[in-house]
Amino acid sequence: MARLTYGSYLHIPELLDLQRPLSSPPHHDEMLFIIIHQVYELWFKQLLHELEAVMRSLRDDDLLKAAKEFRRIHTIQKLLEQQVDILETMTPQEFNEFRDHLHPASGFQSLQFREIEFLGGLKKTEALQHLEASAQDRTRLERRLQEATLPDALYDLLSRRGFAVSTHDERIATLKTIYEQSKAHYELYLLLENLIEFDERLLLWRARHIRMVERMIGGKMGTGGSLGVAYLATTLERKFFPELWEVRTYLGKGTYG
Repeated sequence: MARLTYGSYLHIPELLDLQRPLSSPPHHDEMLFIIIHQVYELWFKQLLHELEAVMRSLRDDDLLKAAKEFRRIHTIQKLLEQQVDILETMTPQEFNEFRDHLHPASGFQSLQFREIEFLGGLKKTEALQHLEASAQDRTRLERRLQEATLPDALYDLLSRRGFAVSTHDERIATLKTIYEQSKAHYELYLLLENLIEFDERLLLWRARHIRMVERMIGGKMGTGGSLGVAYLATTLERKFFPELWEVRTYLGKGTYG
């Protein structure tokens, strides 16, 4: 057996062979575009890994471990947003010199990002219609559609702790109680704050991504045939925990309802 090295452990030769520009001659900035999006996919993989760990921690009622896992998740989310800064070192003119080679590929087709959305509770089955996925990948997504979500895990946990969560009004009342009695329910309070931070940071990344796309292509259609910026703008309303956002309206105003 060959002696393990840094390169063999991390499969560096194979990794560095994955950046293959389609422009001819290769445009200088296409390398950056490919690497940024490959790195996004690697971080999406890690996010899924951490979110699955959070799900296990919530099922085990181990909120301290979930808090540690969320610390890593939030840090990765910050990094995802910061990567937009690197993309924006490329000008619209430079991007347009190789953009036509991307048709009909699109970030809309990211399998792992759809998995993150499904795990967060945004199970939009129409997304499957636009994915040119293998049978194996489609099976993987369909499995995600059947699995429990983070909101499911939250409300299952609250139910086990004796809170009423069967209806929308009960959930709002329960969340309000946890916030207004945070000293008595401190672990749950921290969990709610971690969940909404996860939600907020994804929305911030979406917003930053939209402004970057508009800066690059204006009102053009997306390479995958979407409406481009106009479509992306609609995703800003996609919240994983709408009740966590809604409950803030009622904090400090007396009893809900």
